[in-house]
Amino acid sequence: MKEWIEPNRTDDENFDPKEIFLAGERNHHISNTAYPMAHELTWKDYRKPNDSHKPLVEKSFEHLDSINLYSHIPFCETRCYFCEYTVVNRKESEQIEEYMKALNKEALLYSNLIGRKKVLGFDIGGGTPSFVPSKFIAEHIDLVQNHFDLDNSLEISIETTPKIASLESVKIKDYFQMGIRRISMGIQVTQPDLLKELGRDTNGIANIKKASEVIRDAGFQKFNVDLMYGFANQSLQSWEATLEFALSLNPDYITLYRMRYKLTRISDQASKVDLAQVKLMAKLAKVFLQNHGYAANPGKNTYSRLKNDTGTSHYLTRRVIQGKSYLGLGLGAQTFTDTTISYNSGSIGKNLNPYFDKINKELLPIQDLYHLPRVQMMTKMVAVSFYFGEVNLQSFQDKFSISFEDAYDQATSYAIENGLMKYTDSQNGIELSSFSKQLDPIENFKCLSLTSKGAEFFNGSIALFYAPSIQKYLLERNIDSSTDFVKNQKLSLAVASK
Repeated sequence: MKEWIEPNRTDDENFDPKEIFLAGERNHHISNTAYPMAHELTWKDYRKPNDSHKPLVEKSFEHLDSINLYSHIPFCETRCYFCEYTVVNRKESEQIEEYMKALNKEALLYSNLIGRKKVLGFDIGGGTPSFVPSKFIAEHIDLVQNHFDLDNSLEISIETTPKIASLESVKIKDYFQMGIRRISMGIQVTQPDLLKELGRDTNGIANIKKASEVIRDAGFQKFNVDLMYGFANQSLQSWEATLEFALSLNPDYITLYRMRYKLTRISDQASKVDLAQVKLMAKLAKVFLQNHGYAANPGKNTYSRLKNDTGTSHYLTRRVIQGKSYLGLGLGAQTFTDTTISYNSGSIGKNLNPYFDKINKELLPIQDLYHLPRVQMMTKMVAVSFYFGEVNLQSFQDKFSISFEDAYDQATSYAIENGLMKYTDSQNGIELSSFSKQLDPIENFKCLSLTSKGAEFFNGSIALFYAPSIQKYLLERNIDSSTDFVKNQKLSLAVASK
């Protein structure tokens, strides 16, 4: 039984969709799929005290027959300047063994509390999980297999860097031997001066080429590379060169990430980014990749050259399409059920000690847990759905017992009337017969999908479906008077006024 709490007064408000659209475009650095924002302000009424964490977790999982699983490994050789994630310093690498034991203990704590759940998707992320010795990854997978029921068709996914993959090929072979079948490698950019500026100069062209060979030689047939655009000092020419180089590696998937400056070491550069230039980069990439056989519908950031393959891991695919609940393990982990969202201890301060302290006391390592109303949980699902640029309407109704149109009547009408979204009959163009092999069968695959125009104005489009408290936060933020906003205000207004 799903028990949502009542929303606070702000989450009962209604705002003009046109104003919300403009606020999303104006706040384009934070109006994206990373939901929520300013949760210490917008979610403060929903935060629960520590003594309620364990019973709330148990109750929120009890009706779930299956879940996804994410294990976070926070170690990296160095923290890249563009990184917004929970990563610890290199000096803490001496604590790898202690951390991996704690990670396994956390998995046991949850298994004992919520039972032996069926796992449909399993990602090992970071940080850089390949930074740790492969024996620890194998031990963790073995423990998960012994205490959870991994679906027979599940494909475990892991992340690496060009430097590690090229210099430590045995690790990559070990991954394949232990049953991992999807691997993702972060290239980001290839421009030498930009690599140095971002702290990535040890992951150059030579490393990337060698790493790709190692990955293929190990047997991986599902190989993704990550690229990034939208940096202050990135030219269209260098971005095109990065795309061309990535194509030469012949990966199965290419995932594009727009630079998000919040919580990074170079956040001061955000004001130097020209939104018009960023949109040109996105357009260039879409045309370039589609012309070379990599497909993605408008708004989707992962391009696949394999037919009837979303390009993403089973974990992410199920999160995006079905809003599948997931258990997050590790320092930077987040856990998402139908009624709650929680963040692990030490994640905000990027500090291992609070995490270790709770694990050693055999406590769930939760720092903050929010028992949320349906309006917030719906938005979380929609925000993640925008990874694919569309919302599966049947999945939404199954999860929340309300139609998408009833939940977002004004926003839906505005998006359709202004050509930002439209109804489609399939999920990412994947045929039902093939798709059902990846996911539990869904009777109706009708989606509300971004159009090309909606993808261009992604930040304003996604804001239409934020919960009212988040929309109010966007509306009340100081208006950006930078040249970037002024240059694009007329263009955004033109769309909003149609």
